[in-house]
Amino acid sequence: MTNYIVRLLICGLAVMVIPNYLKDIYVDGLQTSIIVALAMSILNGFVKPVLNIIAIPITIMTLGLFSLVITVVMVYICDYLIAGFEVTGFLPPLIFSFILSIVNSLVGVFQKK
Repeated sequence: MTNYIVRLLICGLAVMVIPNYLKDIYVDGLQTSIIVALAMSILNGFVKPVLNIIAIPITIMTLGLFSLVITVVMVYICDYLIAGFEVTGFLPPLIFSFILSIVNSLVGVFQKK
């Protein structure tokens, strides 16, 4: 549980920093960024697997590229659910999601040691 809280806080800080480099993403404050990190964690854990299963035929036909659309949809769902978090376009939420995934992976590597 402690590892999850540390990972959530570090990802929340990443969510706070990412909009400084991506112009189409806006986060209201630190509290909002931690809530966004929590919401992304829940969405990626429960909603994304269901969407991946539903979208298997489309993903196969597009040789896996449709999974990028599903990733962007997760960010837009988070945008819809959380006030103070705004996203526009297609490429900025995709880059946002990739950066958040990299940060989450790095935190996981350092927590295992």
